[in-house]
Amino acid sequence: MNDYLKVIRLISRQSRLFFPAVGLMLMASLFEVIQLGLIIPMVDIIFTHKTIVIPNQLPAFLADLINRVNGVDPRVLFWIFPVFLFGAMLIKNMVTFGHEYLMQAVTQRTARDIRNDLFAKVQSFSLDYFSRKRTGELISRITHDVNVIENAVIVGIADFFKQLFTAILLIAAAFAVFSSAAATIFVFILILAYPLKLIGKKLRGLARGAQERMADINASLVESISGIRLIKACLTEPYEIQRFKSLNSDYYRLKIKAFKRVILISPLIEIFGLLFVIGLYFWLGQRVFDGAISFGVFIFFVITIISLVKPVKKLGQVHALVHQANAAIDRFHELLRTQPTVREKESKIELPKFRHQVELKNVSFHYQEESGVVLKDINLTISKGEFLAIVGPTGAGKTTLVNLIPRFYDPIQGAVLFDGTDVKDASFASLRSQVGIVSQDTFLFNTSVKDNLIYGYFDAKDEEIKAAARRAFAHDFISRMPQGYDTVIGDRGARLSGGEKQRLSIARAILRNPPILILDEATSQLDAESERFIQEALNDLMAGKTVIAIAHRLSTVRKADRIVVVEAGAIIGIGPHEQLMQTCPLYQKLHALQFHL
Repeated sequence: MNDYLKVIRLISRQSRLFFPAVGLMLMASLFEVIQLGLIIPMVDIIFTHKTIVIPNQLPAFLADLINRVNGVDPRVLFWIFPVFLFGAMLIKNMVTFGHEYLMQAVTQRTARDIRNDLFAKVQSFSLDYFSRKRTGELISRITHDVNVIENAVIVGIADFFKQLFTAILLIAAAFAVFSSAAATIFVFILILAYPLKLIGKKLRGLARGAQERMADINASLVESISGIRLIKACLTEPYEIQRFKSLNSDYYRLKIKAFKRVILISPLIEIFGLLFVIGLYFWLGQRVFDGAISFGVFIFFVITIISLVKPVKKLGQVHALVHQANAAIDRFHELLRTQPTVREKESKIELPKFRHQVELKNVSFHYQEESGVVLKDINLTISKGEFLAIVGPTGAGKTTLVNLIPRFYDPIQGAVLFDGTDVKDASFASLRSQVGIVSQDTFLFNTSVKDNLIYGYFDAKDEEIKAAARRAFAHDFISRMPQGYDTVIGDRGARLSGGEKQRLSIARAILRNPPILILDEATSQLDAESERFIQEALNDLMAGKTVIAIAHRLSTVRKADRIVVVEAGAIIGIGPHEQLMQTCPLYQKLHALQFHL
């Protein structure tokens, strides 16, 4: 029962729709049994001209009703009967429409809310989470897993209540007519319970495996589509096709195993059900011969038991479906329980506008303990208005160092201070709104040029947008595009050159106009002429700002107030260019390599 409660808890937010739907399901089941009950007067009175004989002692109002029906002329009842039959069927179908519509609304709202919750949760995670998880796996949880849960709600829970009510009412009707015979129904149910439990347990494991394989498929799709250029260049299309086929085959095998067990439920119940009905046929048929029950009651009881097979079979299928959905629900809750490593404090403060300095004090950092320390005991003060450059070999920890300033990560020891305030005490909004980043890996959305430029500053006016584009030397190529600033630039800016992407990224930073600017190889994608123009734009942008620039090209950082040289996660030199040329062997080596000295 706990498995069903998990699904029901998911739809608890939709209780205003769910409970009326359940009420309508009960009414639909009631009128289905009433329709079935009309068989008794049709057989016993209308066509055999006999009286209804029921072995059980009935409540007074039912006994009185049967006596009244027994007293009606068969020819009169012949004309009245279709009216009752049509009325019962009409009401049943009306309430069926109502509960199906309401359950569809409950399902779609639940799926909508789950997707929203999952997406919001994913957005709350720190950057280190995404270094451990595959993009395709996260996509699978928000799409495939939610579809599984959606199916469980719309088919599983709707059928669970509808068929449960129908089964209960059919059993109640059977007990009302012939209690001793009806008691044998529980034997039938107990016999079926054990194999259904085994099938459900196996299905849960298979469903979890299938969902994990679907995550692998999504991950493969994301990687192959994102890396299509590399795949084409390396002629590895056959390899990628074979890799995808292997993942797809694994998913197929798990799904077909699960399907085999699901379809086993139906014949299992029908065979047991038929054997049960045959036994009742011989037993109750003899009671008809003895006059203990009327033929109409016999027909009603047999059809009731036959009708009971359908809801029991449906409940078996629901049981299988809910077990499969619970694997997805477990993954959903697992994701919701995951806490970001970088979180705002409840007592967070709003940082005032940057005034003095940013300080990294005794800072050490690692991404994962087993991967080793990336930064070791960093002490660095960056003053307002300073142009600070960071250089060093690849993998030295330069980007990691600047990522600590907007608090994308938290150091494992030490502190990052913003005008003396630990960034851990500040709200994300008040901190990150004061830090602009132009990175080497330019990311653009598959929307218009304008939408990409105003991202993070949605209130920007057209004049501000164009002014920022001009300062980044982007206005001219934007104006030449088919729809100008309204041109959609493709996935990750696929319709733009590397230099054009970079200039849009720089224009976006210019538009936000933050007091602290981080440039992570900001001009790396530009040709010599564009770089010269962009450098002029950046010089204009950097005026009066605190600039932290990571650069491999030493020619771009010679004018820095100070240059920080980083190697293996430690600062080994700091000072202006001329000083480092005298005091820092690594800087001398980098300079000699770049200028072929």
